[in-house]
Amino acid sequence: MKEALVEKYFRPGRLPHLWCPGCGNGIVTAAMVQAIDREGLSQDDVALISDIGCSSRVSGYLDFNTANTVHGRALAIATGLKMARPELTVLVASGDGDCSAIGGNHLIHAARRNIDLTLVVFNNSIYGMTGGQYSPLTPQGSLATTAPYQTIEPAFDITALARAAGATFTARATTYHTPLLTDLIGKAIRHKGFSVVEAVTACPTNYGRQNKMGSPALMMDWQKDHAVMKAKWDTMTEDERACKFPIGVLSERTDAVEYTAAYDEIIRRAQA
Repeated sequence: MKEALVEKYFRPGRLPHLWCPGCGNGIVTAAMVQAIDREGLSQDDVALISDIGCSSRVSGYLDFNTANTVHGRALAIATGLKMARPELTVLVASGDGDCSAIGGNHLIHAARRNIDLTLVVFNNSIYGMTGGQYSPLTPQGSLATTAPYQTIEPAFDITALARAAGATFTARATTYHTPLLTDLIGKAIRHKGFSVVEAVTACPTNYGRQNKMGSPALMMDWQKDHAVMKAKWDTMTEDERACKFPIGVLSERTDAVEYTAAYDEIIRRAQA
């Protein structure tokens, strides 16, 4: 079955991939492919937009309508595509630094508009491709090449940020919880509105090495030990929540108008 998915969805000659040994990005990519396959979507009806960074390689590996765009602008380009071709299912693959730093402005406005895009955030807690600088999602107290004495800034909760800006579906899973991650991406695709799925993944080469987290397997053990299903999270005290994070569907609304539908109504009014 896995070989059939590779043959169907990956461009010929692109594997093995170039991600570092132990990197979780391949797991996130596989979850995206499995989710799309389960939804029964034609490859011609799917568009995948990526930006610059480790996660950006996804668009080069997968055989959909793809574009590898510029740093921080994947959501802006995906918005233009969705406006021009609203019938397409449009996914965006973005890193934690890309969508929360240089692309943070595009994130909040895509959420504000509630445009029907699915953003998958590859959150490895670091700028992995450019040397291990810390990002807005790097946990406070971490080491990075730009924080040799530890970071002092609190990290964004990317799902809470998107939700506050207007995103109508937010979810989180880890590369340890792969079946859950696949299910959440599928739900995000089905949701009509702006969806954000945070995929907590490991960067052993930069984040793990600098913070002495051990082998890639131990980094996945960390995900297992610190992630808590949302139903349990809601029953925990603040002390119990310390150093942990919720996974699963974090929020979902169906009462907001999707942007391309609202724009179609503007066109009808103008033509009338």
